[in-house]
Amino acid sequence: MSSTSREADLGADRSGPSKITPLPARTAANAPVPQAHGIARNPGMKLDLGFMESMRSVNRSALERRVASLTKRRSIKADNQAAWLLRAVACMDLTTLSSNDTDERVRRLCAKAVNPFRRDIVEGLGITGEKIRPAAVCVYHPFVATAVDALRGSGIHVAAVSTAFPHGLTPLSTRLQEIEASVSDGADEIDVVIPRGLVFAAKWQELFDEIVAMRAACGEAHLKVILGTGDLATLRNVMLASMVAMMAGADFIKTSTGKESVNATLPVGLAMVRAIRAHFEETGYLIGFKPAGGISTAKASLDWLVLMKEELGRRWLEPDLFRFGASSLLTDIERQLEHYLTGRYSANHRHAMA
Repeated sequence: MSSTSREADLGADRSGPSKITPLPARTAANAPVPQAHGIARNPGMKLDLGFMESMRSVNRSALERRVASLTKRRSIKADNQAAWLLRAVACMDLTTLSSNDTDERVRRLCAKAVNPFRRDIVEGLGITGEKIRPAAVCVYHPFVATAVDALRGSGIHVAAVSTAFPHGLTPLSTRLQEIEASVSDGADEIDVVIPRGLVFAAKWQELFDEIVAMRAACGEAHLKVILGTGDLATLRNVMLASMVAMMAGADFIKTSTGKESVNATLPVGLAMVRAIRAHFEETGYLIGFKPAGGISTAKASLDWLVLMKEELGRRWLEPDLFRFGASSLLTDIERQLEHYLTGRYSANHRHAMA
């Protein structure tokens, strides 16, 4: 069904109350969006196994054909490409999740987030004063307080990976305590991981209850639920896990920890955003999406932006509904923007480390 006919169907019956909100109207890709836009936070719902059953059929070959057409149909060049790359930066969670992280390394990452581009690039693009920055800095719990202090007053969020990241294989009470500790230290976004074994065993109620408890532990901090899609084996598992996470109150669903052998892929992303669309049509609540792991080139970021624009619409190109989990992506985007201005590619070492 096309988005136009779907919107017509949703708005056809105005005679009585409806729990379904029409999809956002189509707008030009460069239309400004007010910065004060707010969305109603997902309150969650009861676990609806019937709704989940209706989402079980996932056609992998159809998703792969759709992804192939999306990445080949649009050619984004010159001024448009520069604008889309700046949008990618604004939707980025700049991340360091290494075993050798230190407070100083996190401070350096935060400094890069506050000033993501060299001054000559900012001046050349004519964006002085625009404050185009990553949406958040994502770190392990021990570095939350350091990041909060370094980013104070910048408007950049601090996200913490919690719940025994990256595997989630500790007692639930321990995982909840970690969430509460990160929130106490100042994190306003919490990225949690699910135990993948609950998906393989189809223990949907147990998975639902765990995510509900995690959402409660977050309080006002937003909850991003990492599915670990590279470990889930099938797109059907990805779809069902996505639905459970959203029913349990997730503000975002996220593909990967970045530690799996296979991380964010476009077919998996397409399955997840279609789950988001189905949940939206059922409840009227907008859920965010975060692909993470392996997104390291400017070209890849454009493919993901196109996917979001085509499947969910312009509203999902804002950082309150879309994020990249990335560490080296910012450097490649900065190199591409310098090429746009000068016609030459620079070496990585000419750009401040992220």
